[in-house]
Amino acid sequence: MMERILEGAGAASFVLMVAAIWKIFTKAGQPGWKSLVPIYGAVVFLRIIGRPGWWVLLLCIPFVNLFLSLALCIDLARAFGKGGGYAAGLAFLTPIFVLMLAFGDAQYQRGRPRRISPELARLYPDRAYTDRAA
Repeated sequence: MMERILEGAGAASFVLMVAAIWKIFTKAGQPGWKSLVPIYGAVVFLRIIGRPGWWVLLLCIPFVNLFLSLALCIDLARAFGKGGGYAAGLAFLTPIFVLMLAFGDAQYQRGRPRRISPELARLYPDRAYTDRAA
């Protein structure tokens, strides 16, 4: 009896996560079905967050993938206008924060210039803009 309950909960969790990833893809302007194709979905995901598709190869390298996974959490949070705390939530409480990102009010920000501090704007004038006139 308990095994059936756990199987059902696992299946429900899987379906919920697939729906959440699908929704994240559609929020980013990509067809949701792309999230279901194993390697292609990963390449599209990397492009959504602003990384090159060949990083899929780097994710196959042990230990390197741990550091890249943290960077991808940061990039995913930034791509939807969230900060470092949200990125930490994506890294350590992934299912909860992915569901919040998918079904919450977060909007895809990639393709729009990022607002950065005036100090960083002076260091990297070609990367982003500030609200302040130069």
